[in-house]
Amino acid sequence: MIGSHTRFSPLQRLLHWLMAICILAMLFIGVGMVSTVMPKYLTLVSIHKPLGVAILVLALIRLTVRLRYGAPPLPADLPEPMKLAAQLSHYALYALMIAMPLIGWGMLSAAAYPVVLYGDVHLPAILPQSDGLHTLLWNAHFYLAFAFFALILLHAAAALFHALVRRDGVFDAMAPWSTRARVAPAE
Repeated sequence: MIGSHTRFSPLQRLLHWLMAICILAMLFIGVGMVSTVMPKYLTLVSIHKPLGVAILVLALIRLTVRLRYGAPPLPADLPEPMKLAAQLSHYALYALMIAMPLIGWGMLSAAAYPVVLYGDVHLPAILPQSDGLHTLLWNAHFYLAFAFFALILLHAAAALFHALVRRDGVFDAMAPWSTRARVAPAE
């Protein structure tokens, strides 16, 4: 299936844009969490945890769908360094979409904090309680969030470059709507 189409499947596009909204919300919620000690901190935490789990589940579904349906080929005239950058950045995006929630879950487990999904629904601890491990994972989660944000900015810049400068169909492959000019039927 890989390379036999010019656009991602509707399911792939839906997952991409749904996850984009969730991840951007998560990043801004995370910034709010680390920059406040006010009562709204607890509200932000209560949103952050289940949203992280949702992102993890969506990322695993998305990875499965990607492996099943593949991706449209990049333009043949795209320079090899740009093709390599696209491939490596996508690997990094998938790695961070999966690793960030797992690191957060592990961090909370190491601190003996429950991961509350909703009401009395909790996730089990995945790591033993350990102050040192909690600190290590907190730092990893914190700094990887900055790397993730930078990678998202790079991804958005590349999408705009393909849409506005190269106009090579790469943006159209993931756009929720077709950006190609429609040909009027012959009369």
